[in-house]
Amino acid sequence: MTQPFVARAAIGTFLVVNLAVIHAMFLIAGPPAHNVFGQAGRLLGLYLAFTMTVQALLVARLPLLDRAIGMDRLTGWHRWTGFAVFWLAVLHPAFVILGFARYDRVSFTATALTLSKQLPVLLGLIAVALIVLVVALSVRFARRRLSYEAWHAVHLLLYLVLVLGIVHQAYEGTAFTLNVLTRIYWWGLWAFALGALLTYRLIVPLIRNSRHRMRVAAVVPESDDVVSVHVTGRDLHLLGAKAGQFFLWRFPGHNRWWQVNPFSLSAAPNGRSLRLTAKGVGTTSAGLRDLPIGARVFAEGPYGSFTIDNRGGTATLLIAGGIGVTPIRSLLEDPNLSGDVTVLYRVRSGADAVLLGELRNLAREKGARLHVLSGRTSAANQPFTPPNLHALVPDITSRDVYVCGPAALTGAVLDSLRRLKVPARQIHAELFRLAP
Repeated sequence: MTQPFVARAAIGTFLVVNLAVIHAMFLIAGPPAHNVFGQAGRLLGLYLAFTMTVQALLVARLPLLDRAIGMDRLTGWHRWTGFAVFWLAVLHPAFVILGFARYDRVSFTATALTLSKQLPVLLGLIAVALIVLVVALSVRFARRRLSYEAWHAVHLLLYLVLVLGIVHQAYEGTAFTLNVLTRIYWWGLWAFALGALLTYRLIVPLIRNSRHRMRVAAVVPESDDVVSVHVTGRDLHLLGAKAGQFFLWRFPGHNRWWQVNPFSLSAAPNGRSLRLTAKGVGTTSAGLRDLPIGARVFAEGPYGSFTIDNRGGTATLLIAGGIGVTPIRSLLEDPNLSGDVTVLYRVRSGADAVLLGELRNLAREKGARLHVLSGRTSAANQPFTPPNLHALVPDITSRDVYVCGPAALTGAVLDSLRRLKVPARQIHAELFRLAP
């Protein structure tokens, strides 16, 4: 029984059991809802509260789920859970207000104004407004116009939403206070979710960084807009970092505390140092070349299942696009990578092929085949269509395929792999998506 299967089974069981308990609580609670609208609003409130605990667990980045499911897939779940929270947060108060309005025979607006004068209700409505704001800034149209740092800072409001939601539940959650068992269950569930969040997003990172005391050892420009940062510290082998993984990097004293970026390791960890390589596209990444030697480093991680550990066979295809070469380069260096290895590196021009010299040296040492695919994409230059990809790697269906690059490239490769009928278990993608 594989680790991903066990993890999915555990997640499914967790959801089914808790939803069953929530429905039992709803049925036992009975009144005071006076009509179908009030009843619907109360049930939606239970769904909302539970969905918020699920979101907290997804944001906690539990190591077990990260290793078994992968951070990219978990981030996708986080996104869809976020939209579920949004709709529940809108519908729950709407149905509750409508229920009271119908019962009291007054207008919806008048009822909303009356209820909002009660502090617990007001806190809940503020939480709803913050959720709407965060979701509005997360849709693709708005997201493309925000820097990663600004988007991340806005999402920190979700922690305030959690606090407001808990306070609101404490005063308004009649279904949670039916008896001792419901109280123990409900607040135990929240204690588990918040405990996981605090442990893995605050306590563990603080302990690790206090132990390892990481500092900038060297800053090496790789091109006009790409730079590598070498980081050293104490007992780095205890981090358990692997080639292909990434950290969340902060540089206290050089950047503000909320400026954080997920950068992959661009070299296989050796227990003595870590290296990240980034392209200057945001405030944090663009400022890396100005980091002083000896600057403090705060790293949260390692994260990601984009590692050789998940390889099922002995033949491997590594596909990199642009700056997505960083985890691919570290995978090629991994001592555990053996067998038949082919590397495809897609760039616009030779000048954009950062770390190419290192790739060539590693390919020579590993006996791997390296193909640099250059030129702008056009009707005559589409190396990742199914026929062209199969021509480059005829035995692609028997290989584990690792792909990392811009969204358009990664999407095209994944589509071609599906068309070529490469088994899903052999496909590994790093999409650089991350929940805040």
